[in-house]
Amino acid sequence: MEPSTLISELIKGLSNFTLGNAVMIAVGAVLIALAVLKEYEPVLLLPIGFGCIIANIPLSGMTDGNGLFSVLYKAGISTELFPLLIFIGVGAMIDFSPLLSQPKLVLLGAAGQFGIFGTLILATLLGFPLNEAASIGVIGAIDGPTSIFVATKLAPRLLAPIAVAAYSYMSLVPIIQPPLMRLLTTKAERQIRMEYAPRPVSKRARILFPVVVTLVVGLLVPDATPLISMLMLGNLLRESGVVDRLNKSAQNEIANIATLFLGVTIGSTMSAGSFLNWATIQILLLGLIAFVLDTVAGLLFGKLMSFLSRGTINPLIGAAGISAFPMAGRLVAQIAQEEDFENYLLMHAMGANTAGQLGSVMAGGVLLAIVSGVI
Repeated sequence: MEPSTLISELIKGLSNFTLGNAVMIAVGAVLIALAVLKEYEPVLLLPIGFGCIIANIPLSGMTDGNGLFSVLYKAGISTELFPLLIFIGVGAMIDFSPLLSQPKLVLLGAAGQFGIFGTLILATLLGFPLNEAASIGVIGAIDGPTSIFVATKLAPRLLAPIAVAAYSYMSLVPIIQPPLMRLLTTKAERQIRMEYAPRPVSKRARILFPVVVTLVVGLLVPDATPLISMLMLGNLLRESGVVDRLNKSAQNEIANIATLFLGVTIGSTMSAGSFLNWATIQILLLGLIAFVLDTVAGLLFGKLMSFLSRGTINPLIGAAGISAFPMAGRLVAQIAQEEDFENYLLMHAMGANTAGQLGSVMAGGVLLAIVSGVI
């Protein structure tokens, strides 16, 4: 090989490196820094950030044709495999007993989805077609797998910014929600104590719950069946008590491997050409608006329930009606204890939080059904 040819081969990567690539590599580095230094959802942001860096190395071939990330995308994202595997793990981690013992908390899970539909309307007014507007609105539930599932079906070209927004805002729940909680509730409301005297939930009820929910949601909202069935399968593994190995595998090996591949594959879609545009900025802003609206709606509905119950319900638990499980529930309990150290809201907040998990899945299914019927 001629020396000149050898040199040209060695520097062809540099010659194709653009300012956009440099910007996106910096974005990937920021995501890794947030994961390592701040510990903001490191399981998600670290692989996403590293995938972003790889995607912006010119001529690597990893995102082309039969490259590694192309194969992973086709196998796990296009088929919705990775989000569904993660949902099995999430279901195996969830204890629905607080919700089953206090069914009224399901109302907070429903209220926590308001931002999805409010943002859908706003996105359509900004010029996004209905399928893309629906995918953007789902970010507000702060449910990464559901956001990816809906975007893959309705707006695959927007998958990267939608996934990054959903997981980034999930990591920022402890930063975004507390100011809203303090703004929309009074000190007296935050100090309301809720006695936790749950009705006993039998093992039979806990086992029947995932089966019944799958049937009811599947029949009412068929488009939500893949997500709800995998979530409930994981929960059935947990509650049955007879498949401990499968339950632990769902929570650990299966969920961890799927999350790793999902994160790095999503990151690999963040190339400069597809990510650095005005639409991405709009999606990030609209996702934040959706998140804020969901939290505000939950808190306002919590205040309504507090008023109707003559002050026996702490409105803070409304903020847990989003799907960021278990972070939102723990945060509500923390804010309450800052006002009164002996105020224990954790189980109430977890009931609302698990209701929010179910609500986000159903909202995603409803959007899929509505949009599929229109487009």
